[in-house]
Amino acid sequence: MPVAGARSSGQGRAVDVEVLGMTKRFGALTALDGVSLRVEAGSFMALLGENGAGKSTLVKCLVGYHQPDAGEITVAGRERDIRSPHDAHALGIGMVYQHFTLVPSMTVAENLVMARDEVPAVVNWQAEWSRLTAFMATVPFRLDLDRPVSRLAAGEKQKVEILKQLYLRRRFMILDEPTSVLTPAESGEVLGMLRAMTRAGEVTVLMITHKLREVMAFADDVAVLRRGKLVGKGRTAALTPGVLAELMVGTREIPRSHARKAGGPVEAGVPSLVIQDLKVEDDAGRLAVDGLSLTIRAGEIVGVAGVSGNGQRELVEALIGQRPTAGGEILVGGEPFRATRAEIRRHHVFSLPEEPLRNACVPAMSVAENLSLRNFDRPPQSSGPWLRRGALRAQAERWIRAFGVKTPSADAPMTTLSGGNVQRAVLARELSEPVSVLIAANPVFGLDFAAVAEIHDRILAARNGGAAVLLVSEDLDELLELSDRITVIFDGRIVHESATAKADITVIGRCMAGHHAAAPAPSPARA
Repeated sequence: MPVAGARSSGQGRAVDVEVLGMTKRFGALTALDGVSLRVEAGSFMALLGENGAGKSTLVKCLVGYHQPDAGEITVAGRERDIRSPHDAHALGIGMVYQHFTLVPSMTVAENLVMARDEVPAVVNWQAEWSRLTAFMATVPFRLDLDRPVSRLAAGEKQKVEILKQLYLRRRFMILDEPTSVLTPAESGEVLGMLRAMTRAGEVTVLMITHKLREVMAFADDVAVLRRGKLVGKGRTAALTPGVLAELMVGTREIPRSHARKAGGPVEAGVPSLVIQDLKVEDDAGRLAVDGLSLTIRAGEIVGVAGVSGNGQRELVEALIGQRPTAGGEILVGGEPFRATRAEIRRHHVFSLPEEPLRNACVPAMSVAENLSLRNFDRPPQSSGPWLRRGALRAQAERWIRAFGVKTPSADAPMTTLSGGNVQRAVLARELSEPVSVLIAANPVFGLDFAAVAEIHDRILAARNGGAAVLLVSEDLDELLELSDRITVIFDGRIVHESATAKADITVIGRCMAGHHAAAPAPSPARA
């Protein structure tokens, strides 16, 4: 793969940054493994990689949130010790985060002034306004300094975030998925503006992204991380989306255990879960799921792959009743399904949501009380309006033994359990009754190997017992291991589907990065 050549920084303010042999470990996990990368002054470099590839760890080391275990950082050719964000700011290194960090009730001017590392107790707004007016004359776009941020469009808010870094005199700007909340037109305007600024030598840009179209259109150079290692870098003009996608996901074989776990083809019949043209809005009222259609039959696991932020969270929350839908239809067993408590009980729809302590439990309640959340209002756990504490505890003790939940007692608060045991407890509650549909989202995130294997086996047992399983995961290896069919979600739509045994990993990688044809129409057999 071609290596990026040197670039002259001219007379501008842009600065070069280089990491040499950077290694960062979190316990047994090596998040960065000897990474060396140089970003030339005045260049626009894209940093690619799957979730968990090490991108965020790398930039957090650059801005002082993490301290590397080995390696060094040079800025403008001199080795620097960056031990805090304040150190990074002093060197001109700043970061624009994926989600806005602005105060909505403040004006643009107030957000800029209050972002400084040191703000006087009493602000001289007449002097500040004079400085801001002079500063605005030097930037390539205009914003109303007096306007509250709450009244700005998403593209304007992103401009304020960039404006803030320039006002703070950052010379090296890190962008974390800067267009994730923007329309295509807004994305093109913002990235075009940044590219012009790098061309003028005003700033150097390192952009974390997963959108190959934007990389090919705006980035001068590109670097790819995979599993903590730098696996490729080069001039964007010399590369193709296919090469970049293959670098991101690598070449992997379908796990040998898949044939044993997947079983044979599913008999034709009424599908257990049908999602038709589903639309779901995010917290800001934008469509996060946009016309998604998917069918899952009894006795199969359908995996949903994709880079985080493409509608997965909103899809799962809509399916399990934690978020309203904005259009489309969900059918379970051929009947409309709105995820009410009565419908969940009648259709035997259960879930393993991401971050179970937050999304599937009441942390301050006991293990026994959490295990009874599905059936506390049914005999023998209740008698009329009264709970029967003994029956709740007896049920909990049975399930604790059956699922190997390690807890001081059934009366211990849920917060006293480890992450793996919280997930085991949720599994016990969700899988101790007959299951028709199981919705699982990143079910083993952050767990140890033993817990991962056990939870995977429970999910497979549910499928083998006739459940239709929707498995949403940011771990492609997990999906390849467990799924009978694998799909890819991008911008809230299913853009690719394949039987896992016949999956083309390169195609999956391209689709995850947004380089795909129009979404395939559902086949008649699955509609």
